[in-house]
Amino acid sequence: MSRKNDLKFGRGKSVILLTIVGFIFLYTPIIVLIIYSFNYSRFSSTWGGWSLQWYYKLFDDSSMWLAIKNSLLIGIVSTIFATILGTMSALVIKRFVFKTKTLFTNLLFVPIVIPEIVLGILLLLLYNLIKLELGLTSIILAHITFSIPFVTLVVLNNLKNFDSTIEEVGMDLGATPWQIFWKITFPNISTGILAGALLAFTLSIEDFTITFFTSGPGATTLPLKIYSMIKFGITPEINAISTLLVLFTTIILGVMYFILNKQEKKILT
Repeated sequence: MSRKNDLKFGRGKSVILLTIVGFIFLYTPIIVLIIYSFNYSRFSSTWGGWSLQWYYKLFDDSSMWLAIKNSLLIGIVSTIFATILGTMSALVIKRFVFKTKTLFTNLLFVPIVIPEIVLGILLLLLYNLIKLELGLTSIILAHITFSIPFVTLVVLNNLKNFDSTIEEVGMDLGATPWQIFWKITFPNISTGILAGALLAFTLSIEDFTITFFTSGPGATTLPLKIYSMIKFGITPEINAISTLLVLFTTIILGVMYFILNKQEKKILT
């Protein structure tokens, strides 16, 4: 028996209409950006026909390749450390009981709650206090800091569906804690760890605000490079690199969705 929904929007037609309007509002700028990345004219406001010249120019730009190299290096290194520390934090929160557990958990998730600009300023003040030179190292440390909570949340969510009695059986059979982790725990939470790592990598590649405050000479990342280019006006070259960045992010999110969906189906079966 059909009935009106609780939001008083009739039988759902208004909800569908509002949803469609919302998607159009969100994705129209992205579609326009992608289309104008193939614009022959050097002015983004004027359409001059289809062309790939801006992609060719983009690939010939040595400074752009340096920014991409820095972003990938920072992303990979920060992801590795954030994944290790985030997984360890999730295991500590899930399994151990100690007096400062609540404080530890709250402090761990502070980087998620506070605005990025505040975190960037705080890290900059810390680096000045300890006399750490701004560069790739300072950016990597900053990215590890804000990535750990996200990895922890993803792994914690995965641990909710993990039956710890399997580990107890392994202990009864004489397995060492290290053997239990690698042969029992890790295979069961590996999808969560991988999803957390992909999320941390995506956040690192796209971060601008915190990177802006913690970067130094010779440590330009892709978002910082795009920002410096925008100062001289938006050109189809900026549209081209933005299109590639959107494509890269979409692929990463698609892989994450596939992994989590596969894990959910595995749990249900």
